[in-house]
Amino acid sequence: MKMEKIRELATLLGEFEIEELNLQEGESNIVLRRPRTEPIAQTASESTQVRAQNQAIEVSTATIEPDHPLEETGNIIVTSPMVGMFYAASSPSEPPFASVGQEVKTGDILCIIEAMKLMNEIVAERDGVITWCYHGNEQLVEFGQPLFHMRCD
Repeated sequence: MKMEKIRELATLLGEFEIEELNLQEGESNIVLRRPRTEPIAQTASESTQVRAQNQAIEVSTATIEPDHPLEETGNIIVTSPMVGMFYAASSPSEPPFASVGQEVKTGDILCIIEAMKLMNEIVAERDGVITWCYHGNEQLVEFGQPLFHMRCD
């Protein structure tokens, strides 16, 4: 299934407020889910728990089962090297460092992860094209969690 079609389907989820979409095409199967909105938390520990739940929902929304192992297709997944807050841009008024469809070169900044008040730039280790971003701005990420899917031809 082509990424353009997946992007169109994801857009339709938001436009028509569809909760879940299951699509099978050949041997490919894709499930798209809208994130649930949780009630506002009252305490710091509840807030952390709600963020973790929302973050887990976001990851399941973006999960795509590839037909072939990533190494064989020239695709890679950029994962988080640490626990922290994901920032797509250097400030809310700036455009994101990397967006779907964007061509990136080795060393280009993909995002920032804030950990213990330190801003850590996550850079592309290979040339490629961003085909999927697994997180929205200001979402909590865990160590080893997928951040971006890249096509590296």
